[in-house]
Amino acid sequence: MRLVHASLPPGTYGKVVALLEEEGIDYTVTEETSDRYTHVVTFPLPTNAVEPVLTSLAEVGVDEDAVTVVTEAQAVSSKQFEELEARFAKEEASEDRIAQVELRETAESLASTPSTYVTLTVVSAVVATAGLLLDSPATVVGSMVIAPLIGPAMAAAVGTVIDDGDLFRRGVKFQALGVVLSVLAATAFAFLVESTNLVQVTDPRAIEQVRERLAPDFLSLAVALGAGTAGAVSLTTGVSTALVGVMIAVALIPPAATVGIGIAYGLETVALSAGVLTLVNLLSIELAALLVLYYAGYAPEGFLRAKGARMATVKRVGALFVGIAVLSVFLGGVTYDSYQQSQTEDAIEAAIDDALAADYGSVDRLDTTVEYEQHLLVMQRPTSVVVTVGVPPDGETAGLVSTLDARIDEAVGYDVHVEVRFVTVEHAERLTPPTSARTVEAPAPTTDAQRAV
Repeated sequence: MRLVHASLPPGTYGKVVALLEEEGIDYTVTEETSDRYTHVVTFPLPTNAVEPVLTSLAEVGVDEDAVTVVTEAQAVSSKQFEELEARFAKEEASEDRIAQVELRETAESLASTPSTYVTLTVVSAVVATAGLLLDSPATVVGSMVIAPLIGPAMAAAVGTVIDDGDLFRRGVKFQALGVVLSVLAATAFAFLVESTNLVQVTDPRAIEQVRERLAPDFLSLAVALGAGTAGAVSLTTGVSTALVGVMIAVALIPPAATVGIGIAYGLETVALSAGVLTLVNLLSIELAALLVLYYAGYAPEGFLRAKGARMATVKRVGALFVGIAVLSVFLGGVTYDSYQQSQTEDAIEAAIDDALAADYGSVDRLDTTVEYEQHLLVMQRPTSVVVTVGVPPDGETAGLVSTLDARIDEAVGYDVHVEVRFVTVEHAERLTPPTSARTVEAPAPTTDAQRAV
């Protein structure tokens, strides 16, 4: 429910009262002594009735700037309100859809003040960097909770759809500022950790939390698109955006912090991979939010403004598509490389199993580890294979190393280093557990062929 305060310019009082009476809306009127307005009318509305009623008010001369929508109204006791609510629930596609004026105000309120935004962004980036280096998922999640990144993302999308250039530029500026600040803060903190040896980290790429951000594939798009969609839906329905803000931070803060770690430790590939992931997520969030808001019908009224907003939306959606497509070349390379690695590892394991089954039946493959090196920027190629086999005490292993080396080289397609580790395996005999003795009385024999037990 919303409470609307409308200041009425001279000559509009009769028209506004007639409109409210016709719509069956309860209202109160107070006189206004200012030069611009003669009366102030206050009335409650269902959430989805705000936009059509405000449109009707604009048609009778009430400027949008003279209307205030209060969202904290909790309850109203009115039979007419219940009838109004039921009528608009049937007429409107969504019972929770908020008005355009409320959408803009909500987007503006999500954008923090510059000082608060900078402080929270820096703190969240530092906490995320600490969590990544400590390999602590809980700490990384904590950094997302305080990240104020949903405001700029939604402000840029809303500004585009409703043709508000100032709101759009503010959102874009704060988005760029947030990413740059996150990377700089993460770089400074990671460099401090590395130079003072606060945490024993020789290679960040060996840390699971960091490694997750180094091979972004097409599934990363699903995360970012889902975050942008959820953000726009929460905005248009008036639902709390706190949890959605965490989802958006998931897609931006940890990758940006990983970029800083890569810069601090001098690992160009780490910084590049995480940087691509950050940019892809940023563009995908914006694209999803734009499409959802435009589909929801928040374009401004009037032919010229609607046309201008539509052109701006189409151009920005096109630019986002191009940016995502270019960066998706990188994602496609990573996805293809992951597929190739899986195929190669399957081929290596199959070659080992075939060799053991053919000539070494008593030997079992226990584990296979394939090590890779960077090749062609995002591609990796196997360089060595470590095979661990279980051998019984009297097992035959003569020539096993050379056999496996030849089979693995054939499976990979070129010569790789092969190391075979032998583990003596001895199986204990299975003993039948003793049964407890007990006396069983048998029935008396009825024939000569039966005996007592």
